[in-house]
Amino acid sequence: QVQLVESGGGLVQAGGSLRLSCAASGRTFSRYTMAWFRQAPGKEREFVGSIRWSSGNTDYADSVKGRFTISRDNALNTVYLQMNSLEPEDTAVYYCAADTAFFGSMRYANLYDYWGQGTQVTVSS
Repeated sequence: QVQLVESGGGLVQAGGSLRLSCAASGRTFSRYTMAWFRQAPGKEREFVGSIRWSSGNTDYADSVKGRFTISRDNALNTVYLQMNSLEPEDTAVYYCAADTAFFGSMRYANLYDYWGQGTQVTVSS
């Protein structure tokens, strides 16, 4: 069973930084696409960014490009989301996701088979 566990969420002031972690277990993830999504109350789950485990190629939503960075640690089987210049609009529950598939775009939540439980990020003004 694939298990993803997010951590690192919390409360931060606007302009601050936070790093989220997604620890993956259960399989080798070398062929996976890993992604971060977020969801605010009453809103749809939104793509944040993704990374191909093997190549390190990344993709980011326009709303976070230049502020957020996805990286991975092969030894720890962990994916990170470094969030800088945080804004109140970034407030949401952040979810880690994984899938073995790769299509032309991996920006859609329904493409992912495995999900973490989420970690709350709150950005105050």
